[in-house]
Amino acid sequence: MPVSDVSAFVGDYPFRCIDSSSPAWLLSQMDRMGIDEAWVGHLPSAWYGDPSPGNAALESKLKGFENRLKLVPTIHPGLPNWEEDLNRAIGLGAAAARVYPVQQGIDPNGGEMRVLVAAAGSVGLPLLFTVRFEDSRQRNPADAAPELAPAAIRSLIRTDKEARFLVTHAGKEFVEEVHFGLTPGEAARLLWDFSWIWGPPENQLQKLLNTVGVDRFTLGTGMPLRIPDQVFAKIDLLNLTDEECDMLLGGNLARWRPGPPAA
Repeated sequence: MPVSDVSAFVGDYPFRCIDSSSPAWLLSQMDRMGIDEAWVGHLPSAWYGDPSPGNAALESKLKGFENRLKLVPTIHPGLPNWEEDLNRAIGLGAAAARVYPVQQGIDPNGGEMRVLVAAAGSVGLPLLFTVRFEDSRQRNPADAAPELAPAAIRSLIRTDKEARFLVTHAGKEFVEEVHFGLTPGEAARLLWDFSWIWGPPENQLQKLLNTVGVDRFTLGTGMPLRIPDQVFAKIDLLNLTDEECDMLLGGNLARWRPGPPAA
């Protein structure tokens, strides 16, 4: 089973200098950590008024690395051309599509988001949501967008029975507030990365694996904004079977990925 990282980026960050933001650097870290593939987004596109140029830049950066770096373009459902970006993502075989309602200035529970959720669900394309990029204590004062609220995810996943969400950079309280407010069927269409969930001594990750379920989590590093070693250290410190480790490192993702839409 390939080891998969669902939360990696290339490109510059608007609020501080990042020297290590190229595909070559990302691949070097993947080799160091034993990661076979990464779902890669274009970091600055979260703040672009129109992410289309950022998606083009992402395609260019990943050209030649498609076997390991999987395209995850950004969709802005508040723009008139968002369907073109969605159709291009589908045509290119994107692993998922990223959407950033709070950075894009749209209502996370509004009609624009609901239309996007339905459109992505109808073609079997997962939507990837990012709760935060940095700890609030280190954020630049110019980074004024609020964190994504649990209520937005809980509400949106209910709007379409085909929708699948991958939520990255969520903490324990966020996961619990969403998960325990959903039916089992709704919760099964959500997958969480555990990069922001504390390991020992708080053992928040172990508690979530026991209560929410090992099958609901997958690996995400947050590179280059975060050090990839920390997620692997959490796994090493857990009392897991080999099968459970495989689930977290890629097995859950492989089973969760939607198949092609019905003809």
